[in-house]
Amino acid sequence: MVLGTVVPLSPSVPQISHLRRGSLSCSAHSQQGCDNQVRIQTEPKYTGIWHCIRDTYRRERVPSTCRQVWGFYRGLSLPVCTVSLVSSVSFGTYRHCLTHICRFRYGSADAKPAKTDITLSGFASGLVRVFLTSPTEVAKVRLQTQTQTQQRRPSASGPSAAPPTCPAPPVGRAPGPKYRGPLHCLASVAREEGLRGLYKGSSALLFRDGHSFATYFLSYAILCEQLTPAGRSRPDVLGVLVAGGCAGVLAWAVATPMDVIKSRLQADGQGQRRYRGLLHCVVTSVREEGPRVLFKGLSLNCCRAFPVNMVVFVTYEAVLRLMRGLLS
Repeated sequence: MVLGTVVPLSPSVPQISHLRRGSLSCSAHSQQGCDNQVRIQTEPKYTGIWHCIRDTYRRERVPSTCRQVWGFYRGLSLPVCTVSLVSSVSFGTYRHCLTHICRFRYGSADAKPAKTDITLSGFASGLVRVFLTSPTEVAKVRLQTQTQTQQRRPSASGPSAAPPTCPAPPVGRAPGPKYRGPLHCLASVAREEGLRGLYKGSSALLFRDGHSFATYFLSYAILCEQLTPAGRSRPDVLGVLVAGGCAGVLAWAVATPMDVIKSRLQADGQGQRRYRGLLHCVVTSVREEGPRVLFKGLSLNCCRAFPVNMVVFVTYEAVLRLMRGLLS
């Protein structure tokens, strides 16, 4: 999921420019979803970030060290390839909603929007994203969790035993991963579970993106207003950095509970299914692991969100100034 790529937009710039700036600002950073986040949220055995990192590196044991490191980026190729398109649609949706709200309430699209207008437009932008991101989220989660599913088999030497220096020759060829890549994963899910499988967990995704984008839009607008020096219409570079970073952290604080449920619902399609739906997943997870389960991965999300959104907004403002200069 990419948060922190949208701000109250200038009505003096054409809407297509907002689409382009959304794409460019999102291309300035990597996809925020990561392997460790999904594993922490879906596996109760992990006690923290470093435990997950060490275990992931150990279990991705292949001859090449580069392949071990690549295990941390499993399943991210499709989200990275589509992040610019998704964010461009988000910009267009936000601008379109904000323009119509201002025209309906104030009689002019150039009127200064109220905080309620920004919140509603941000919420609509988050809802539209669900229809584009749900299939890529399913592929990402399935690819990142299939290694865990394969390695839940009991070992003769016990889970804590050290790996042998000279492994015994295998009796038969071990089964490979079920999914060979994101496109193969999408095709397999559609064939085995139907189109509904591609949108599994979309109810949690609706709650996640709708509320988090509304929070993000509103918090960034308020912070920018508070950090703008007297006599100026926009904050300086430091103000943009602080506002973007803080808004990203606040958005992820709102998004994380539903992000946990979303990841568990989407990973539940492999093997025996445990959850019957959104509410059953919430109740079962809280009953088995306590209320803290809803905030698994929050520290990782916040540590990543602050610097990433700082870069996003500095890039966004730089492109904004460039487009204004070209159009003037």
